[in-house]
Amino acid sequence: MTTLKPGSMLLGTTRPAELRAWYVKALAPGSTGDGPIDLGGFLLVVDGRDDVAAENDEPGRVIMNFHVDDFDAAQAQLNAAGVEWISIADREAGKFGTFADPDGNYLQIIMWNEDA
Repeated sequence: MTTLKPGSMLLGTTRPAELRAWYVKALAPGSTGDGPIDLGGFLLVVDGRDDVAAENDEPGRVIMNFHVDDFDAAQAQLNAAGVEWISIADREAGKFGTFADPDGNYLQIIMWNEDA
């Protein structure tokens, strides 16, 4: 059997231009163009949908994680973009920072401990 490798994610929203601009500012400030946002080889497609609510009422159901080598630098970049932090915690496995996009979807930055 072949292990499938994720390549992209579709994020449905009622306000695609605003949400796409937020993702570019927060996660990919060097991104240009109107297509998918390249997040280090993983593509994020933000699409206008009329079958989703304006705000996610179950934001913990799916959380997009970003593994970082320098938590403080990633946190500073996200602070500069004005993200809304839900929590920042040191855990046994590493340091975790959970934040929300304008639709209320949760994302996390994680700096794993070497022995995790």
